[in-house]
Amino acid sequence: MATLDSTDLSLGKKPAIIVVDITPGFTNPECSLGSNADSVVEANIALLKVFRERNFPIFYTTVVYRDASEARVFREKIPCVSDLAVDSPWVDIDPRLEPQPGEVVVEKLWPSAFFGTALAQQLRAVGADSLVVTGLSTSGCVRATVLDGMQHEYPVIVPREAVGDRDAEAHASNLRDMQLKIASVKPLAEVIDELNGIEV
Repeated sequence: MATLDSTDLSLGKKPAIIVVDITPGFTNPECSLGSNADSVVEANIALLKVFRERNFPIFYTTVVYRDASEARVFREKIPCVSDLAVDSPWVDIDPRLEPQPGEVVVEKLWPSAFFGTALAQQLRAVGADSLVVTGLSTSGCVRATVLDGMQHEYPVIVPREAVGDRDAEAHASNLRDMQLKIASVKPLAEVIDELNGIEV
């Protein structure tokens, strides 16, 4: 089978970062959804430092359920997702990232950061022209957000070290597929260099 002709994407003049579900529910192995994601957290800390220095928009997402009727089919398919209840210890942004004033936390019910949220309008309001998408997990909420970002006409960059998955094979295959069809998957150092090279 022939390989698709796929071009590389670059960041614009005002990229926004979407940090997907880096919450204890996904970074703490004690949660049924969690795994050891320390290296992913460290990569995101490095990215957030650059975004804050350059004053580029920062968004986080978290899955939060307040009612048994929310995202009924999703929760039927993956029952442990219901652990992400509003009164659980799993839904706040991982404290190692320490969201700062003005950084937006988007609550969602489904995998994509865009579906059923105000994220698209919020990105337009801050004038974002491209996206860096990071977080957990590569094969689930990250991929869904990357796909929807592209479908909202944003070039999307995925820093390889800043995403992770409980399933190593799923992680690798989804990175390959996103690079081929949806986004540009790049080394963390290359993304940081690209961010620092943007004139502001």
